[in-house]
Amino acid sequence: MKVLVTGGAGYIGSVTSEVLLNRGYEVAVFDNLSQGHRAAVPADAEWVQGDLASPQKIREAIDQHRPDAVMHFAARSLVGESMDAPFAYLRDNVMNGLNLLDACVSGGVERFILSSTANLFGAPASAVIDEQAPIAPGSPYGESKWALERALHWLSQTKGLRFASLRYFNAAGASEARGEHHTPETHLIPLVLQVAAGHREHITIFGDDYDTPDGTCIRDYIHVLDLADAHVLALQALEQGNRVYNLGNGEGFSVRQVIETARAVTGAAITERVGQRRAGDPARLVASSYRIRDELGWAPQFPALEQIIDSAWRWQQRHPEGYIDRALHK
Repeated sequence: MKVLVTGGAGYIGSVTSEVLLNRGYEVAVFDNLSQGHRAAVPADAEWVQGDLASPQKIREAIDQHRPDAVMHFAARSLVGESMDAPFAYLRDNVMNGLNLLDACVSGGVERFILSSTANLFGAPASAVIDEQAPIAPGSPYGESKWALERALHWLSQTKGLRFASLRYFNAAGASEARGEHHTPETHLIPLVLQVAAGHREHITIFGDDYDTPDGTCIRDYIHVLDLADAHVLALQALEQGNRVYNLGNGEGFSVRQVIETARAVTGAAITERVGQRRAGDPARLVASSYRIRDELGWAPQFPALEQIIDSAWRWQQRHPEGYIDRALHK
């Protein structure tokens, strides 16, 4: 089976491409390199530099590579930025996603995996979130993903497109070859590791007076390889029908737990400072991934916070400048 991976030069897309190739799939990567890195694309993947804003370019890619399935990772993905620039998210993520879906239907692609988000649930009433939680997107970013989920629902009804929507929480960690390199970086674990490596003076904790055991926010961190595994399992399961899954570790870790674990893994002091709460930050967000565990037998292979942080630290130590120090780079 051949899979076209949009956003395959990005963090989760490149690792998923690597896993697909290791499991015998053919892979073509489509990316505009606005956020990804050419060096992150596996050497065995076919490469297409293109933008989903161009319907012609994505149609050409599907006509040329004839994928059996598409995994769609390409998107603007910063919640905070989407609050400041809602049109960019509501326009680009939705319109570009619809361009892709149109090309898939026209080109005879029958399987589609959407990289969705836990931000669909905004500030949920329950601290542990399952697929039945009310949809109330917490930002224009979340709204853009919900629009694509609804589009997939209707394309399944009207065009027979089989789909899976995978709603993640906090992807983290690295494979041996690929890790997290964003500009700017906004995710907690790589920011903490930048402090450990001496690239940043301190890590800011946004509020330490939440109703949690240590006063800091609790989040569900899932290893990027476990996410990639879930994508492959969901793809295989589409023969039996559409899928919607929440993906998480099922256990939450606080900001202070992340910092303390990073200190233990790296041996660095890691200076911390407490800042003001950020608007809209719930005290606790943890996924219930019971459905995918029960239906597909998926289970995280790297559930421990130490494993997640250690893999990210080892990758950062090998690539202190991220992908910039590769022979091929953006």
